[in-house]
Amino acid sequence: MKWAMVSTWKMSRDGQLKAAELLEKGASADEAAIIAAEVIESNPAYTSVGYGGLPDNRGRVTLDAGFMNGDTLKFGAVGCVEGFKSPIRIARKLAENEFNNFLVGRGAEEYALKNGFEQWNNLTEESYARYLKEKDNTGKLKSYDGHDTVCYVVRDVNGTVCTAVTTSGLFMKEHGRIGDSPLAGCGYYADSQFGGAGCTGVGEDIIRGTVAYKAVSKLSDGKSAQQAADETLAEIMTRIPDCRSVSFVLLDKDGNFGVGTNCDFPFVYGSDEDGIRLYLAEYRDGKTAIRLIEDDECELD
Repeated sequence: MKWAMVSTWKMSRDGQLKAAELLEKGASADEAAIIAAEVIESNPAYTSVGYGGLPDNRGRVTLDAGFMNGDTLKFGAVGCVEGFKSPIRIARKLAENEFNNFLVGRGAEEYALKNGFEQWNNLTEESYARYLKEKDNTGKLKSYDGHDTVCYVVRDVNGTVCTAVTTSGLFMKEHGRIGDSPLAGCGYYADSQFGGAGCTGVGEDIIRGTVAYKAVSKLSDGKSAQQAADETLAEIMTRIPDCRSVSFVLLDKDGNFGVGTNCDFPFVYGSDEDGIRLYLAEYRDGKTAIRLIEDDECELD
């Protein structure tokens, strides 16, 4: 296997198609993961990421993103960023720094402006209309009501593993709230010696379980990707009995995938050997069951 990648949600396939073209030409996992995430960030049809993302409780679109290179273990992250086109690009730039790798709010925005990142109004008419419709209904909203964090875990021809995560966060969140997505070890992790992981779901519960690092650490114990995912999910559900929606994708150093979820969750896996395919992970009797599906079987982006 020359290259492989796994990503969260049906919509992530758009990014995988672009990333596959690059990987076939020898691009790095770093470049492919960032490009894939950026494809989703720039599409207003996807209301949980980037342009067109759903607002917080003040009607403002604030974005979180995280990136990690599995060769160097360097990471970059931003939280509660407003007014810039690609938070994943800013996160990737921060990974180059010796210090100050994780910036939030005004500080992150000042850094982005200083470093020439494109300013952009991410609030669309459609996302604002959704906000106006739901702003007095917050008590009835669930975790996946407009909250589908996109994660890419990519392995390139050289065996480098990188993870990129981007989201607009929980719909109608408190202004200033940051979930798991920019937190290395919680929402994402990568170590090329073993593999990488990315998470989606209720950020507070993912943080409680340090899910991404826990899953990758099981790969270091010699578990297969799916064994690592199964054991991680079982431990989370035992330790956090009130755990809400949590899903994660895992890729080992050889390009094999594993998935853990406590709800129905579509994901995409691609490689030079298997092409790019859509799967559904389902929570059944305390375990994750995975099956290949067609588009018309999946209503969730």
